[in-house]
Amino acid sequence: MGLWSDLKILYHMAFKPVRGGSHAERLESFYGGQAKGYDDFRKRLLKGREELWKALPKPEGGVWVDMGGGTGANLENFGDDIKRLSKVYLVDLSSSLLQVARDRCRQRGWTNVECVEADATKFRPPEGQADVVTFSYSLTMIPPWYAAIENAMTMLKPGGLIGAVDFYVSQKWPSEGLRKHGWLCRSLWPVWFASDNVFPSPDHLPFLRHKFETVWLDEQTTRLPYVPLLRTPYYVYIGRKPAV
Repeated sequence: MGLWSDLKILYHMAFKPVRGGSHAERLESFYGGQAKGYDDFRKRLLKGREELWKALPKPEGGVWVDMGGGTGANLENFGDDIKRLSKVYLVDLSSSLLQVARDRCRQRGWTNVECVEADATKFRPPEGQADVVTFSYSLTMIPPWYAAIENAMTMLKPGGLIGAVDFYVSQKWPSEGLRKHGWLCRSLWPVWFASDNVFPSPDHLPFLRHKFETVWLDEQTTRLPYVPLLRTPYYVYIGRKPAV
């Protein structure tokens, strides 16, 4: 993918109106015209995904649910370990992104992966419970993100793991041990991303830490493509559902 593909994606991100009466329609309006070039551009934009997948265990015969999994690019981070899992559910509301994911699964021979067009706040695996649930840059695009986390908590087995990586901003007065962002950072990024219906929140991390036992947390910043002077914050989080 080259400059022309990037320009097309930047147009959809910055200028193309997002229309639709439902969240699913708005997602399809946003992603429909950029699905094919999505992975190359996002690889440079969305950092921390590889680190999250490497850090999470792949339980033998386990069930993994990737909420807001889009094109299935995250599944590439499994490598041969994807065969260890009995089932992977890739859940998304965008039919265009899911079509790319289904093509990817056919090309890779991932017979244990099922692409599901469903709401992350409501989907439950047919098995009833999951060993791992992941959110990769999807919580910021789920308006009732708290309901998606609650749903993940419910479907996880006791001792199961949640993994999340996303943009965020800190609270004005964060809890001890968490990074504190300045006024400009806390004010700029929510406005910057809002036109794409992406909402970096100061509340994701506190809520995750409240619901789960924290296993690993990393707070970092990254450059945006074609925006050399600014760095946006992102976090990588792994938490465990309490066994009792």
